[in-house]
Amino acid sequence: MDKMAGEVDSVDVTEVGVPLRQLLTTIGDPLVDVLAAPAGLDVEVRDVVIVDPEEESGSSRSGDFVLVIGARGRAAMRLVRDAARGGATAVAVKIGSEADAGALRDTAIDTGIALLGVRPEVRWERLESYAHTAIDNARLTTDADLGEALGDLFSLAQTVAAMTDGIVSIEDTASRVLAYSRSDDEVDELRRLSILGRQGPEAYLAMLREWGVYHRLRAGEDVVRLEERPDLGIRRRMAVGIHAGSQPLGSIWVQEGARPLSERSERALLGAARLAAVQLIRQRSEVGGEPRLRENLLAGLLDGRVDARSVADNIGADAERPAVVAVFTLRPAGGADRSELELQRSEMTGLISVHASAYRRSALVTTIGSRVYVLLPELPERSAGSAALQLTKEIVTAAGQHLRARVQVGVGSAVSTLDDVVESRAEADRVLEALLHDGGTEVATISDVRAQVVVSEILTMLQGNDRYRDSRLEVLHEHDAEHGAELARSLLTYLEHFGEVRSASAALHVHPNTLRYRVRRAGDLTGIDLTSPTERLNTHLQLLLAKRARR
Repeated sequence: MDKMAGEVDSVDVTEVGVPLRQLLTTIGDPLVDVLAAPAGLDVEVRDVVIVDPEEESGSSRSGDFVLVIGARGRAAMRLVRDAARGGATAVAVKIGSEADAGALRDTAIDTGIALLGVRPEVRWERLESYAHTAIDNARLTTDADLGEALGDLFSLAQTVAAMTDGIVSIEDTASRVLAYSRSDDEVDELRRLSILGRQGPEAYLAMLREWGVYHRLRAGEDVVRLEERPDLGIRRRMAVGIHAGSQPLGSIWVQEGARPLSERSERALLGAARLAAVQLIRQRSEVGGEPRLRENLLAGLLDGRVDARSVADNIGADAERPAVVAVFTLRPAGGADRSELELQRSEMTGLISVHASAYRRSALVTTIGSRVYVLLPELPERSAGSAALQLTKEIVTAAGQHLRARVQVGVGSAVSTLDDVVESRAEADRVLEALLHDGGTEVATISDVRAQVVVSEILTMLQGNDRYRDSRLEVLHEHDAEHGAELARSLLTYLEHFGEVRSASAALHVHPNTLRYRVRRAGDLTGIDLTSPTERLNTHLQLLLAKRARR
Protein backbone atom coordinates (compact mmCIF):
# COMPACT_ATOMS: atom_id res chain seq x y z
CA MET A 1 0.00 0.00 0.00
CA ASP A 2 1.27 3.50 -0.78
CA LYS A 3 2.27 5.62 2.16
CA MET A 4 -0.07 8.41 3.12
CA ALA A 5 1.09 11.97 2.60
CA GLY A 6 3.47 13.06 5.31
CA GLU A 7 4.27 9.50 6.40
CA VAL A 8 7.98 8.71 6.56
CA ASP A 9 9.98 5.54 6.88
CA SER A 10 10.76 4.60 10.46
CA VAL A 11 14.37 4.30 11.48
CA ASP A 12 15.63 1.42 13.57
CA VAL A 13 17.90 3.16 16.03
CA THR A 14 19.58 -0.14 16.87
CA GLU A 15 21.16 0.03 13.41
CA VAL A 16 22.88 3.31 14.28
CA GLY A 17 26.49 2.50 15.08
CA VAL A 18 28.66 4.05 17.76
CA PRO A 19 32.45 4.03 17.30
CA LEU A 20 34.19 1.74 19.76
CA ARG A 21 36.51 4.64 20.56
CA GLN A 22 33.57 6.73 21.78
CA LEU A 23 32.15 3.84 23.76
CA LEU A 24 35.48 3.32 25.53
CA THR A 25 35.97 6.96 26.45
CA THR A 26 32.48 7.05 27.94
CA ILE A 27 32.92 3.83 29.91
CA GLY A 28 36.19 5.19 31.27
CA ASP A 29 39.50 3.90 32.55
CA PRO A 30 38.50 2.32 35.88
CA LEU A 31 36.45 -0.43 34.22
CA VAL A 32 38.20 -1.85 31.15
CA ASP A 33 41.56 -1.93 29.35
CA VAL A 34 41.98 -2.28 25.60
CA LEU A 35 44.07 -5.42 25.11
CA ALA A 36 43.67 -5.78 21.33
CA ALA A 37 41.93 -3.88 18.55
CA PRO A 38 43.02 -5.54 15.29
CA ALA A 39 40.46 -3.60 13.25
CA GLY A 40 41.12 -0.28 15.00
CA LEU A 41 38.95 1.70 17.39
CA ASP A 42 36.60 3.23 14.84
CA VAL A 43 34.61 0.02 14.30
CA GLU A 44 30.91 0.35 15.10
CA VAL A 45 29.09 -0.98 18.15
CA ARG A 46 25.31 -1.29 17.83
CA ASP A 47 24.22 -3.25 20.88
CA VAL A 48 25.37 -4.80 24.15
CA VAL A 49 24.77 -8.52 24.70
CA ILE A 50 25.63 -10.96 27.49
CA VAL A 51 26.82 -14.52 26.90
CA ASP A 52 27.85 -17.27 29.29
CA PRO A 53 29.49 -20.70 28.85
CA GLU A 54 26.15 -22.51 28.86
CA GLU A 55 24.87 -20.74 25.75
CA GLU A 56 25.12 -22.29 22.31
CA SER A 57 27.29 -20.73 19.63
CA GLY A 58 25.80 -18.08 17.40
CA SER A 59 24.19 -15.85 20.04
CA SER A 60 26.06 -12.71 18.92
CA ARG A 61 25.41 -10.61 15.84
CA SER A 62 27.20 -8.06 13.73
CA GLY A 63 28.06 -4.93 15.70
CA ASP A 64 27.57 -6.47 19.15
CA PHE A 65 29.61 -5.59 22.22
CA VAL A 66 29.74 -8.99 23.96
CA LEU A 67 30.14 -9.32 27.74
CA VAL A 68 31.46 -12.79 28.59
CA ILE A 69 30.06 -13.62 32.02
CA GLY A 70 30.90 -16.79 33.92
CA ALA A 71 34.14 -17.61 32.12
CA ARG A 72 37.49 -16.13 33.02
CA GLY A 73 40.87 -16.32 31.29
CA ARG A 74 41.51 -19.19 28.89
CA ALA A 75 38.08 -20.62 29.65
CA ALA A 76 36.61 -17.72 27.66
CA MET A 77 38.60 -18.42 24.47
CA ARG A 78 35.79 -20.40 22.83
CA LEU A 79 33.31 -17.62 23.52
CA VAL A 80 35.70 -15.04 22.05
CA ARG A 81 35.95 -17.09 18.85
CA ASP A 82 32.17 -17.54 18.73
CA ALA A 83 31.61 -13.82 19.14
CA ALA A 84 34.04 -13.05 16.32
CA ARG A 85 32.42 -15.67 14.09
CA GLY A 86 29.06 -14.01 14.66
CA GLY A 87 30.42 -10.62 13.57
CA ALA A 88 30.63 -9.01 17.01
CA THR A 89 32.72 -5.85 17.18
CA ALA A 90 34.23 -6.29 20.66
CA VAL A 91 34.27 -8.73 23.54
CA ALA A 92 34.86 -8.01 27.23
CA VAL A 93 36.44 -10.69 29.44
CA LYS A 94 37.83 -10.88 32.98
CA ILE A 95 41.38 -11.96 32.26
CA GLY A 96 43.05 -13.71 35.18
CA SER A 97 46.79 -14.27 34.76
CA GLU A 98 49.22 -12.60 32.37
CA ALA A 99 49.53 -15.87 30.47
CA ASP A 100 45.75 -15.93 30.02
CA ALA A 101 45.87 -12.34 28.79
CA GLY A 102 48.45 -13.27 26.15
CA ALA A 103 46.44 -16.26 24.95
CA LEU A 104 43.21 -14.26 24.75
CA ARG A 105 44.98 -11.40 22.99
CA ASP A 106 46.36 -13.78 20.35
CA THR A 107 42.90 -15.26 19.84
CA ALA A 108 41.33 -11.82 19.42
CA ILE A 109 43.99 -10.73 16.91
CA ASP A 110 43.65 -13.97 14.92
CA THR A 111 39.86 -13.64 14.71
CA GLY A 112 39.79 -9.87 14.17
CA ILE A 113 37.74 -8.86 17.22
CA ALA A 114 38.54 -6.15 19.76
CA LEU A 115 39.34 -7.54 23.22
CA LEU A 116 38.67 -5.55 26.39
CA GLY A 117 40.01 -6.72 29.73
CA VAL A 118 37.58 -6.10 32.57
CA ARG A 119 39.09 -5.22 35.93
CA PRO A 120 38.55 -8.01 38.53
CA GLU A 121 36.59 -5.78 40.92
CA VAL A 122 34.15 -4.50 38.28
CA ARG A 123 30.56 -5.76 38.50
CA TRP A 124 29.14 -6.89 35.18
CA GLU A 125 25.81 -5.12 35.67
CA ARG A 126 27.68 -1.84 36.13
CA LEU A 127 29.65 -2.30 32.91
CA GLU A 128 26.50 -3.29 31.02
CA SER A 129 24.67 -0.20 32.29
CA TYR A 130 27.52 2.13 31.35
CA ALA A 131 27.81 0.60 27.89
CA HIS A 132 24.08 0.89 27.19
CA THR A 133 24.07 4.48 28.41
CA ALA A 134 27.06 5.34 26.23
CA ILE A 135 25.39 3.94 23.12
CA ASP A 136 22.07 5.63 23.84
CA ASN A 137 23.71 9.00 24.52
CA ALA A 138 25.87 8.78 21.43
CA ARG A 139 22.80 8.21 19.26
CA LEU A 140 21.15 11.27 20.71
CA THR A 141 24.15 13.60 20.43
CA THR A 142 26.27 14.05 17.34
CA ASP A 143 27.89 17.41 18.00
CA ALA A 144 30.84 17.87 20.32
CA ASP A 145 30.31 19.93 23.43
CA LEU A 146 33.44 22.01 23.77
CA GLY A 147 32.62 23.52 27.14
CA GLU A 148 35.04 21.32 29.08
CA ALA A 149 37.58 21.29 26.25
CA LEU A 150 37.92 25.04 26.53
CA GLY A 151 39.26 24.60 30.03
CA ASP A 152 42.04 22.48 28.55
CA LEU A 153 42.64 25.15 25.91
CA PHE A 154 43.23 27.79 28.58
CA SER A 155 45.87 25.51 30.14
CA LEU A 156 47.42 24.98 26.74
CA ALA A 157 47.49 28.72 26.08
CA GLN A 158 49.26 29.28 29.38
CA THR A 159 51.84 26.58 28.58
CA VAL A 160 52.59 28.10 25.17
CA ALA A 161 52.89 31.55 26.74
CA ALA A 162 55.53 30.23 29.14
CA MET A 163 57.45 28.51 26.36
CA THR A 164 57.43 31.45 23.94
CA ASP A 165 57.67 34.35 26.42
CA GLY A 166 54.64 35.75 24.61
CA ILE A 167 50.93 36.44 25.09
CA VAL A 168 48.73 33.71 23.60
CA SER A 169 45.20 33.44 22.28
CA ILE A 170 43.48 30.47 20.64
CA GLU A 171 40.74 31.22 18.10
CA ASP A 172 38.27 29.27 16.00
CA THR A 173 37.87 29.64 12.23
CA ALA A 174 35.54 32.63 12.74
CA SER A 175 38.28 34.42 14.74
CA ARG A 176 36.33 33.99 17.96
CA VAL A 177 38.61 33.78 20.99
CA LEU A 178 38.30 30.37 22.64
CA ALA A 179 41.06 30.71 25.22
CA TYR A 180 43.91 33.02 26.14
CA SER A 181 46.87 33.18 28.48
CA ARG A 182 47.10 35.27 31.61
CA SER A 183 49.76 37.96 31.38
CA ASP A 184 51.27 40.76 33.42
CA ASP A 185 52.78 42.24 30.25
CA GLU A 186 51.16 45.18 28.53
CA VAL A 187 48.92 43.99 25.70
CA ASP A 188 48.36 45.94 22.51
CA GLU A 189 45.02 47.35 21.42
CA LEU A 190 44.23 44.42 19.16
CA ARG A 191 44.71 41.94 21.98
CA ARG A 192 42.60 44.04 24.36
CA LEU A 193 39.71 44.39 21.91
CA SER A 194 39.85 40.70 20.96
CA ILE A 195 39.62 39.53 24.58
CA LEU A 196 36.90 42.02 25.52
CA GLY A 197 34.82 41.31 22.44
CA ARG A 198 35.74 37.60 22.22
CA GLN A 199 36.57 38.32 18.56
CA GLY A 200 39.11 40.38 16.65
CA PRO A 201 38.03 43.85 15.43
CA GLU A 202 36.55 43.63 11.93
CA ALA A 203 38.86 46.29 10.47
CA TYR A 204 41.93 44.35 11.50
CA LEU A 205 40.44 41.03 10.42
CA ALA A 206 39.83 42.55 7.00
CA MET A 207 43.50 43.54 6.79
CA LEU A 208 44.58 40.01 7.70
CA ARG A 209 42.37 38.64 4.94
CA GLU A 210 43.80 41.17 2.50
CA TRP A 211 47.37 40.26 3.46
CA GLY A 212 46.59 36.57 2.87
CA VAL A 213 47.25 35.59 6.48
CA TYR A 214 44.12 33.46 6.87
CA HIS A 215 44.76 31.73 3.58
CA ARG A 216 48.24 30.74 4.77
CA LEU A 217 46.94 29.59 8.17
CA ARG A 218 44.35 27.36 6.50
CA ALA A 219 46.79 25.99 3.95
CA GLY A 220 49.03 24.07 6.32
CA GLU A 221 51.17 24.00 9.45
CA ASP A 222 53.60 26.77 8.49
CA VAL A 223 54.04 29.43 11.15
CA VAL A 224 53.01 32.88 9.91
CA ARG A 225 54.92 35.94 11.15
CA LEU A 226 53.50 39.46 11.36
CA GLU A 227 55.88 42.32 11.99
CA GLU A 228 55.13 45.17 14.38
CA ARG A 229 52.85 47.94 13.09
CA PRO A 230 53.26 50.95 15.41
CA ASP A 231 50.91 52.98 13.22
CA LEU A 232 48.15 50.51 14.02
CA GLY A 233 49.18 49.93 17.66
CA ILE A 234 50.02 46.32 16.87
CA ARG A 235 53.05 44.48 18.18
CA ARG A 236 54.92 41.65 16.53
CA ARG A 237 52.98 38.39 16.24
CA MET A 238 53.29 34.77 15.20
CA ALA A 239 50.42 32.44 14.33
CA VAL A 240 49.82 28.85 13.27
CA GLY A 241 46.74 27.10 11.95
CA ILE A 242 44.96 24.31 13.82
CA HIS A 243 43.94 21.45 11.53
CA ALA A 244 42.28 18.05 11.59
CA GLY A 245 43.76 16.58 8.43
CA SER A 246 42.99 19.15 5.75
CA GLN A 247 40.11 20.65 7.73
CA PRO A 248 40.97 23.99 9.44
CA LEU A 249 39.73 24.25 13.02
CA GLY A 250 41.20 27.58 14.13
CA SER A 251 44.51 29.22 14.93
CA ILE A 252 46.91 30.03 17.77
CA TRP A 253 48.34 33.55 18.04
CA VAL A 254 51.30 34.77 20.08
CA GLN A 255 51.83 38.49 20.67
CA GLU A 256 55.28 39.65 21.68
CA GLY A 257 55.28 41.02 25.23
CA ALA A 258 57.93 42.82 27.20
CA ARG A 259 60.59 40.36 26.00
CA PRO A 260 61.30 39.15 22.44
CA LEU A 261 59.65 35.87 21.46
CA SER A 262 61.93 32.93 22.23
CA GLU A 263 63.84 31.08 19.53
CA ARG A 264 61.74 27.98 20.14
CA SER A 265 58.43 29.76 19.56
CA GLU A 266 57.81 28.19 16.15
CA ARG A 267 58.23 24.65 17.44
CA ALA A 268 56.10 25.37 20.50
CA LEU A 269 53.34 26.72 18.27
CA LEU A 270 53.45 23.69 16.02
CA GLY A 271 53.15 21.25 18.92
CA ALA A 272 50.41 23.31 20.55
CA ALA A 273 48.40 23.40 17.30
CA ARG A 274 48.43 19.61 17.11
CA LEU A 275 47.30 19.28 20.73
CA ALA A 276 44.61 21.92 20.25
CA ALA A 277 43.25 19.98 17.28
CA VAL A 278 42.74 16.91 19.46
CA GLN A 279 40.97 18.99 22.10
CA LEU A 280 38.70 20.79 19.64
CA ILE A 281 37.41 17.61 18.00
CA ARG A 282 36.99 15.69 21.25
CA GLN A 283 33.51 14.25 21.78
CA ARG A 284 31.48 15.31 24.81
CA SER A 285 31.84 11.87 26.33
CA GLU A 286 35.61 12.22 26.17
CA VAL A 287 36.08 15.62 27.74
CA GLY A 288 34.56 15.08 31.15
CA GLY A 289 36.36 13.69 34.13
CA GLU A 290 37.33 10.45 32.37
CA PRO A 291 41.01 9.91 31.57
CA ARG A 292 41.92 10.33 27.94
CA LEU A 293 41.74 7.21 25.79
CA ARG A 294 45.10 7.81 24.12
CA GLU A 295 46.77 8.16 27.52
CA ASN A 296 45.15 4.94 28.69
CA LEU A 297 46.29 3.11 25.58
CA LEU A 298 49.86 4.23 26.16
CA ALA A 299 49.72 3.18 29.82
CA GLY A 300 48.45 -0.23 28.73
CA LEU A 301 51.15 -0.54 26.08
CA LEU A 302 53.89 0.34 28.58
CA ASP A 303 52.53 -2.26 31.02
CA GLY A 304 52.38 -4.91 28.29
CA ARG A 305 48.58 -5.17 28.53
CA VAL A 306 47.67 -3.69 25.15
CA ASP A 307 48.46 -4.97 21.68
CA ALA A 308 51.01 -2.68 19.99
CA ARG A 309 49.22 -2.62 16.66
CA SER A 310 46.02 -1.46 18.30
CA VAL A 311 47.89 1.53 19.67
CA ALA A 312 49.64 2.13 16.35
CA ASP A 313 46.32 2.15 14.48
CA ASN A 314 44.86 4.61 16.97
CA ILE A 315 47.70 7.13 16.67
CA GLY A 316 48.39 6.61 12.99
CA ALA A 317 51.91 5.24 13.52
CA ASP A 318 53.91 2.48 11.86
CA ALA A 319 54.29 -0.29 14.45
CA GLU A 320 57.29 -1.73 12.60
CA ARG A 321 59.54 1.32 12.98
CA PRO A 322 61.86 2.12 15.94
CA ALA A 323 60.50 3.72 19.10
CA VAL A 324 61.85 5.08 22.37
CA VAL A 325 60.28 5.62 25.79
CA ALA A 326 61.47 8.40 28.08
CA VAL A 327 60.29 8.96 31.66
CA PHE A 328 60.25 12.34 33.40
CA THR A 329 59.92 13.25 37.04
CA LEU A 330 60.09 16.44 39.09
CA ARG A 331 62.72 17.25 41.67
CA PRO A 332 60.68 19.91 43.50
CA ALA A 333 62.25 22.65 45.53
CA GLY A 334 62.12 22.16 49.29
CA GLY A 335 59.01 23.36 51.02
CA ALA A 336 56.60 22.77 48.11
CA ASP A 337 53.21 21.64 49.40
CA ARG A 338 51.01 19.06 47.69
CA SER A 339 48.94 21.54 45.70
CA GLU A 340 52.04 23.34 44.44
CA LEU A 341 53.61 20.03 43.48
CA GLU A 342 50.50 19.03 41.53
CA LEU A 343 50.53 22.37 39.71
CA GLN A 344 54.19 21.94 38.81
CA ARG A 345 53.56 18.41 37.57
CA SER A 346 50.64 19.64 35.44
CA GLU A 347 52.82 22.37 33.96
CA MET A 348 55.55 19.83 33.24
CA THR A 349 53.10 17.49 31.51
CA GLY A 350 51.78 20.32 29.33
CA LEU A 351 55.28 21.38 28.36
CA ILE A 352 56.30 17.80 27.52
CA SER A 353 53.16 17.29 25.44
CA VAL A 354 53.78 20.40 23.36
CA HIS A 355 57.39 19.46 22.62
CA ALA A 356 56.58 15.81 21.87
CA SER A 357 53.71 16.70 19.54
CA ALA A 358 55.91 19.18 17.70
CA TYR A 359 58.51 16.45 17.16
CA ARG A 360 56.11 13.65 16.20
CA ARG A 361 52.38 13.98 15.59
CA SER A 362 51.97 10.38 16.75
CA ALA A 363 53.88 10.89 20.03
CA LEU A 364 51.98 9.90 23.17
CA VAL A 365 52.26 11.24 26.71
CA THR A 366 50.74 9.74 29.84
CA THR A 367 51.13 10.03 33.60
CA ILE A 368 51.61 6.95 35.77
CA GLY A 369 51.92 7.80 39.45
CA SER A 370 54.30 10.72 39.80
CA ARG A 371 56.07 10.04 36.51
CA VAL A 372 55.31 11.26 33.00
CA TYR A 373 56.06 8.85 30.16
CA VAL A 374 56.61 9.80 26.52
CA LEU A 375 56.42 7.38 23.62
CA LEU A 376 58.29 8.55 20.54
CA PRO A 377 57.34 6.24 17.65
CA GLU A 378 58.48 6.12 14.02
CA LEU A 379 62.02 7.28 14.73
CA PRO A 380 64.76 7.19 12.08
CA GLU A 381 66.36 3.75 11.77
CA ARG A 382 69.98 4.83 12.25
CA SER A 383 69.58 7.62 14.79
CA ALA A 384 66.54 6.71 16.89
CA GLY A 385 68.38 6.90 20.20
CA SER A 386 70.19 10.16 19.50
CA ALA A 387 67.01 11.79 18.17
CA ALA A 388 65.08 10.90 21.34
CA LEU A 389 67.94 12.04 23.56
CA GLN A 390 68.13 15.40 21.80
CA LEU A 391 64.39 15.98 22.25
CA THR A 392 64.49 15.14 25.97
CA LYS A 393 67.40 17.53 26.47
CA GLU A 394 65.40 20.29 24.78
CA ILE A 395 62.45 19.59 27.08
CA VAL A 396 64.65 19.70 30.19
CA THR A 397 66.16 22.99 29.05
CA ALA A 398 62.69 24.45 28.51
CA ALA A 399 61.55 23.12 31.88
CA GLY A 400 64.50 24.81 33.57
CA GLN A 401 63.43 28.12 32.08
CA HIS A 402 59.70 27.89 32.70
CA LEU A 403 59.07 25.63 35.69
CA ARG A 404 59.76 26.24 39.35
CA ALA A 405 61.29 22.79 39.76
CA ARG A 406 64.03 20.66 38.24
CA VAL A 407 63.20 17.82 35.88
CA GLN A 408 65.11 14.56 35.53
CA VAL A 409 64.72 12.15 32.63
CA GLY A 410 65.60 8.53 32.01
CA VAL A 411 65.75 7.68 28.31
CA GLY A 412 65.29 4.05 27.30
CA SER A 413 67.18 2.46 24.44
CA ALA A 414 65.59 2.45 21.00
CA VAL A 415 63.64 -0.72 20.21
CA SER A 416 62.99 -1.92 16.68
CA THR A 417 59.17 -2.04 16.87
CA LEU A 418 56.31 -0.92 19.10
CA ASP A 419 55.96 -4.52 20.28
CA ASP A 420 59.14 -4.03 22.31
CA VAL A 421 58.43 -0.68 24.01
CA VAL A 422 57.94 -2.48 27.35
CA GLU A 423 61.71 -3.07 27.29
CA SER A 424 62.46 0.58 26.55
CA ARG A 425 60.12 1.66 29.36
CA ALA A 426 61.71 -0.75 31.88
CA GLU A 427 65.17 0.53 31.00
CA ALA A 428 64.05 4.16 31.20
CA ASP A 429 62.68 3.50 34.70
CA ARG A 430 65.97 1.91 35.79
CA VAL A 431 67.95 4.84 34.43
CA LEU A 432 65.69 7.31 36.24
CA GLU A 433 66.03 5.37 39.49
CA ALA A 434 69.79 5.74 39.18
CA LEU A 435 69.43 9.47 38.50
CA LEU A 436 67.31 9.98 41.60
CA HIS A 437 70.36 9.01 43.66
CA ASP A 438 72.44 11.52 41.70
CA GLY A 439 70.94 14.97 42.10
CA GLY A 440 73.33 16.61 39.64
CA THR A 441 72.44 14.77 36.43
CA GLU A 442 69.26 15.71 34.56
CA VAL A 443 69.19 13.47 31.46
CA ALA A 444 70.78 10.04 31.02
CA THR A 445 70.67 6.83 29.02
CA ILE A 446 71.78 3.39 30.15
CA SER A 447 75.29 4.01 28.80
CA ASP A 448 75.62 6.98 31.16
CA VAL A 449 74.59 5.16 34.34
CA ARG A 450 75.15 1.48 33.59
CA ALA A 451 77.21 0.90 36.73
CA GLN A 452 74.62 2.57 38.96
CA VAL A 453 71.83 0.55 37.31
CA VAL A 454 73.69 -2.73 37.80
CA VAL A 455 74.29 -1.98 41.48
CA SER A 456 70.67 -0.89 41.90
CA GLU A 457 69.42 -4.14 40.36
CA ILE A 458 71.67 -6.15 42.70
CA LEU A 459 70.40 -4.21 45.71
CA THR A 460 66.81 -4.78 44.65
CA MET A 461 67.46 -8.51 44.43
CA LEU A 462 69.09 -8.49 47.87
CA GLN A 463 66.28 -6.42 49.31
CA GLY A 464 63.72 -8.98 48.23
CA ASN A 465 65.51 -12.03 49.63
CA ASP A 466 66.41 -12.24 53.31
CA ARG A 467 68.62 -15.28 52.66
CA TYR A 468 71.21 -12.98 51.10
CA ARG A 469 71.28 -10.56 54.03
CA ASP A 470 74.51 -10.61 56.02
CA SER A 471 73.49 -10.75 59.69
CA ARG A 472 77.00 -9.72 60.78
CA LEU A 473 76.26 -6.14 59.68
CA GLU A 474 73.21 -6.05 61.96
CA VAL A 475 75.61 -6.01 64.92
CA LEU A 476 77.19 -2.87 63.51
CA HIS A 477 73.85 -1.05 63.12
CA GLU A 478 72.72 -2.09 66.59
CA HIS A 479 75.97 -0.79 68.07
CA ASP A 480 75.57 2.56 66.30
CA ALA A 481 71.97 2.90 67.47
CA GLU A 482 72.86 2.04 71.07
CA HIS A 483 75.95 4.23 71.39
CA GLY A 484 75.17 7.04 68.94
CA ALA A 485 78.21 5.98 66.92
CA GLU A 486 78.86 6.08 63.17
CA LEU A 487 80.77 2.89 62.52
CA ALA A 488 78.54 1.79 59.62
CA ARG A 489 78.71 5.18 57.88
CA SER A 490 82.45 5.37 58.41
CA LEU A 491 83.03 1.87 57.04
CA LEU A 492 80.88 2.61 53.96
CA THR A 493 82.77 5.83 53.26
CA TYR A 494 86.08 3.98 53.71
CA LEU A 495 85.03 1.35 51.15
CA GLU A 496 83.72 3.98 48.72
CA HIS A 497 87.16 5.61 48.79
CA PHE A 498 88.92 2.31 48.02
CA GLY A 499 90.39 2.16 51.51
CA GLU A 500 92.17 5.49 51.08
CA VAL A 501 92.08 6.77 54.67
CA ARG A 502 92.96 10.41 54.03
CA SER A 503 90.27 11.08 51.40
CA ALA A 504 87.66 9.08 53.34
CA SER A 505 88.40 10.88 56.62
CA ALA A 506 88.20 14.23 54.81
CA ALA A 507 84.77 13.29 53.47
CA LEU A 508 83.67 12.42 57.01
CA HIS A 509 85.37 15.49 58.51
CA VAL A 510 87.27 13.38 61.06
CA HIS A 511 90.97 12.78 61.76
CA PRO A 512 92.55 9.88 59.82
CA ASN A 513 93.38 8.13 63.08
CA THR A 514 89.72 8.34 64.09
CA LEU A 515 88.68 6.64 60.87
CA ARG A 516 91.34 3.93 61.29
CA TYR A 517 89.98 3.19 64.76
CA ARG A 518 86.40 3.02 63.51
CA VAL A 519 87.30 0.61 60.70
CA ARG A 520 89.21 -1.67 63.09
CA ARG A 521 86.34 -1.54 65.58
CA ALA A 522 83.84 -2.43 62.84
CA GLY A 523 85.97 -5.42 61.85
CA ASP A 524 86.23 -6.58 65.46
CA LEU A 525 82.46 -6.32 66.06
CA THR A 526 81.42 -8.09 62.87
CA GLY A 527 84.26 -10.54 62.36
CA ILE A 528 84.48 -9.50 58.71
CA ASP A 529 87.90 -9.88 57.10
CA LEU A 530 88.31 -6.55 55.29
CA THR A 531 91.51 -7.76 53.63
CA SER A 532 89.43 -10.10 51.47
CA PRO A 533 88.24 -8.48 48.18
CA THR A 534 85.08 -10.62 48.16
CA GLU A 535 84.25 -9.70 51.75
CA ARG A 536 84.84 -6.02 51.01
CA LEU A 537 82.48 -6.17 48.00
CA ASN A 538 79.80 -7.99 49.98
CA THR A 539 80.13 -5.56 52.90
CA HIS A 540 79.90 -2.58 50.54
CA LEU A 541 76.68 -3.93 49.00
CA GLN A 542 75.16 -4.76 52.38
CA LEU A 543 75.88 -1.26 53.70
CA LEU A 544 74.40 0.31 50.54
CA LEU A 545 71.31 -1.82 51.04
CA ALA A 546 70.93 -0.60 54.62
CA LYS A 547 71.41 2.98 53.46
CA ARG A 548 68.66 2.54 50.85
CA ALA A 549 66.30 1.10 53.47
CA ARG A 550 66.75 4.17 55.68
CA ARG A 551 65.66 6.58 52.92
